[in-house]
Amino acid sequence: MARYEPAIDLAAIEAIDVHVHIEVDDHGHASLPPDLVEAASRYFRTDGPRPELAAIASYYRERRMAAVVFTVDAEIQLGHPTLDSAEIASQAVDHADVLIPFGSVDPHRPDAVERIARLVEDHGVRGFKLHPTVQGFDPSDERWYPMYAAIQDAGVPALFHTGQTGIGAGLPGGRGLRLALSNPMLLDGVAADFPDLQIIMAHPSVPWQDEALAVATHKHNTWIDLSGWSPRYFPESLVRAANSYLKDRVLFGTDFPLLTPDRWLDDVQRTALKPERLGAILKDNAVRLLGLAT
Repeated sequence: MARYEPAIDLAAIEAIDVHVHIEVDDHGHASLPPDLVEAASRYFRTDGPRPELAAIASYYRERRMAAVVFTVDAEIQLGHPTLDSAEIASQAVDHADVLIPFGSVDPHRPDAVERIARLVEDHGVRGFKLHPTVQGFDPSDERWYPMYAAIQDAGVPALFHTGQTGIGAGLPGGRGLRLALSNPMLLDGVAADFPDLQIIMAHPSVPWQDEALAVATHKHNTWIDLSGWSPRYFPESLVRAANSYLKDRVLFGTDFPLLTPDRWLDDVQRTALKPERLGAILKDNAVRLLGLAT
């Protein structure tokens, strides 16, 4: 497989969406089992298409945007074969003008650390996506520290799902998935013990928004992405932080395909987020975090 290297013309793009899911591969295999796909669609009130990687690249190219793309490897917790992060990175080579591949490794894999190293060194992934609720792990547990050390040593960020999730919502017992594993306060110790690891706390962390803001205020190696919710529903405290004391560490993200950048950009106009802050949120902060400036 070819190794990915970014080829983004920063002057030609207007935004970087740091939270885009690859939900199906070229063979039609889905990243989640059917019952979870259906539950998430009901939760987000959408039954829209799940485009494959090339279609996503075209979609973002048309909008003069770049996108961080990834799957979630939760094969052991869900008993469902994962999409291949190496293949995602390889396919992103042909779309390096708009796509930035992150990898995902199930923490429960005995070779998780080795997989992380291979994805960075051999395939050029630019970060890692972790979902404590779906992957079934407590991110504060020190048994995962070798994995964090490997990501820190690679010099790439780790993007953690935080807060509520639509995955498993409405199924009996939420299909056994535990929301508390995605409390952002569980990342405070990780940020303390790995000060050079850049940690993105994904989404408004409802119902733990204040915890996320506390962690981000205290640990300057943490960031917040604004994906998964229409901006109209952002907690007021999050908007206030994005306008002021966290303005340099807040990132544009959508959760595409469940939320589109078109809707996000339209809805943000109906919020108290200051227009003069949008340039940094939409692009500049991500450029700095992802090391895209030359």
